[in-house]
Amino acid sequence: MANATLKSYNQSPRKVRLVTDLVKGKKVPAALKALEFLPRRAAEPVEKLIKSAAANAREQGKAPEDMVVKSVVVESAGMIKKYMPRAFGRAAPIRRRKSRILVTLA
Repeated sequence: MANATLKSYNQSPRKVRLVTDLVKGKKVPAALKALEFLPRRAAEPVEKLIKSAAANAREQGKAPEDMVVKSVVVESAGMIKKYMPRAFGRAAPIRRRKSRILVTLA
């Protein structure tokens, strides 16, 4: 098994899961090919993360071409909270969500 982690990615976990659900259970070359043409912002970091996990597998002496994306976990990594001024002296909260992505190849 080979792992790779992206600890703090500035996009909401819900949007990232749309990308990661596409590659779960696929072989590494097929997953990379699918992400190459996906028109979503999260496709590029997920692709780089799978390549990183494949490089980790290669360092362990395994062939990443034969490996499968066993699991991709997307969880919340907190949020940036700030405020935007609104009418009549009020303030509205802005919550920029972040994601943590964990990829496991087997």
